[in-house]
Amino acid sequence: MDRLNAMRVFVTVVDLGSQSAAADHLQLSRPVVSRYLAELEHWVGARLMQRTTRKLSLTAAGEETLPRCRQLLELAGDLQAAVQQPNDAPRGALRISVSTSFGQAQLAPAIADYVRRYPAVKVELQMLDRTVNLVDERIDLAIRTSNDLDPNLIARRLTLCRSVICAAPAYLREHGTPLRVEQLSQHNCLTHAYFGHSLWHFEVDGQQVTVPVQGNISANESMTLQGAALAGAGIAMLPTYQAADALRSGALLRLIPEAKPQALNLNAVYTSRKHMPATLRSMLDFLAHRFKDEPPWDSDLY
Repeated sequence: MDRLNAMRVFVTVVDLGSQSAAADHLQLSRPVVSRYLAELEHWVGARLMQRTTRKLSLTAAGEETLPRCRQLLELAGDLQAAVQQPNDAPRGALRISVSTSFGQAQLAPAIADYVRRYPAVKVELQMLDRTVNLVDERIDLAIRTSNDLDPNLIARRLTLCRSVICAAPAYLREHGTPLRVEQLSQHNCLTHAYFGHSLWHFEVDGQQVTVPVQGNISANESMTLQGAALAGAGIAMLPTYQAADALRSGALLRLIPEAKPQALNLNAVYTSRKHMPATLRSMLDFLAHRFKDEPPWDSDLY
């Protein structure tokens, strides 16, 4: 039995949810797919899947076997690439998870430059405003804004994420301009559903200050909040990686500059340093060099 192909069939069946879909994807007949699965189960010595006409589910043995099959297939691919193309440029596929706002504002242009340099690499961007499970969702690299990361993951700090309090000139003409952070409680604040929903935290003259805020618009990603702020709906706390252009053009005005919202690290996280694909290492180095310790989008804002 070609065990690597049997593992590939098994992983594809699980990912696509059926033997028929896997057969179409792998350009194999349904009987061949069934035979590969049966032979893999014989080799492992346990049933890997419960198969019915309506659904497919993994057994306990299947749950244990699946991640190991993925790892072996990845190692086989790395070995083949290392032997066949020892001095070649990065190649292969990467799945990257990133928030919608950072993905659109900064990562997408960076990835465009990367694949222009390394056209043999294919990048799949997952724009998700939630924390993903890297193993379960087959993510090679996640970009996360946090000072408190999962200790089971490996993190490489890329740069710093700062935020600003800002509003459109139209809103300030109608409602006045707050001069102290305490006055934000009297304004319509556009809040993030997952970050600082009702409390905004600042450092003012070396002291930590927390201000209760409320407003009539909340959203689970900051691009929507910026759109509402540009429309004059209220005051928003926005990351500078996203708001920098609007601040420079005057479409948004920075408020209370002496009050500094909490800065967060922008990190690249992945599952393990062992057997790291060369393409992933190349992407990490590229992003670290591009974003630098001092974020380029803040060059004339701080």
